[in-house]
Amino acid sequence: MLISIIIPTYNRAYLLKKALESIFIQSYSNFEIIVIDDHSNDNTNEIINSFNDSRLKYLKNKSNGIVATSRNIGIKASKGEWIAFLDSDDWWTSNKLQSCVDNINNKVDFIYHDLVTIDKQSKRLKSRINKSKNLKKPILLDLLINGNPISNSSVMVRKNILEKVGLINESKKLVASEDFNTWLKISKVTDQFLYLPKRLGFYLIHEENISNKDMSLSYRAATDEFLSTLNNIQKIKLESRIRYLSGRFNYLNNDYLKAMKDLLYVIKNSKNFLMFKAMIMILLIFLKRFR
Repeated sequence: MLISIIIPTYNRAYLLKKALESIFIQSYSNFEIIVIDDHSNDNTNEIINSFNDSRLKYLKNKSNGIVATSRNIGIKASKGEWIAFLDSDDWWTSNKLQSCVDNINNKVDFIYHDLVTIDKQSKRLKSRINKSKNLKKPILLDLLINGNPISNSSVMVRKNILEKVGLINESKKLVASEDFNTWLKISKVTDQFLYLPKRLGFYLIHEENISNKDMSLSYRAATDEFLSTLNNIQKIKLESRIRYLSGRFNYLNNDYLKAMKDLLYVIKNSKNFLMFKAMIMILLIFLKRFR
């Protein structure tokens, strides 16, 4: 069974090399790699050419900051029955593909797993487990109400499922949440999601992937089309999650008045870990303003 691995990249040659090396040491070898380069001006070309392997395909695309267009180009060019996503700054353990393939059957359309998060931004290099979870059925409701536990670089999905949902939405409004929107669309056509509680890859936090963007905006855009599936209580739970993202963004940008408004909404309408985190943030705001 052929697996097509889709890797969009831009000016990450030094990280792309590690990602590619982690693929070529896979114990499962029936794969193709499709790198879609957003016309990098570093030494990405040299890195690609250093891998003399016919399984590696190198395409170029001007995405204008919309990575979904590059991923869709890769999907359309792929020949595999299954698509695996890998960001160019992440990498896999050598048994990633084999572990996924071993669990494929006619009751599985979508596979995801845990990643180890490596934080290069802290003063001391830190790592922690980016632990996912089993999703409860109906999966669409679980994702909408409880948030997205699925990391892009952990996903393997049947190509025909991606085609059925119209591939990845390329709207600029969805940038940074287009993957979540895709999982939501997929959950409307299949509930055959499989979680592997294994650490099969690494997610790198570094200067380039830390965004100052208000994630609540793209998160809201990603979920808007599914609101009709929710009752009023469920809509409030989703709104609380969106307001938390907004509150956290404003807190980190020292706009405490806006942050307080959103965080108080979360506290009023949540009874989970989100409420606890909002309370901690409000306490920190008071400490900063009145010390």
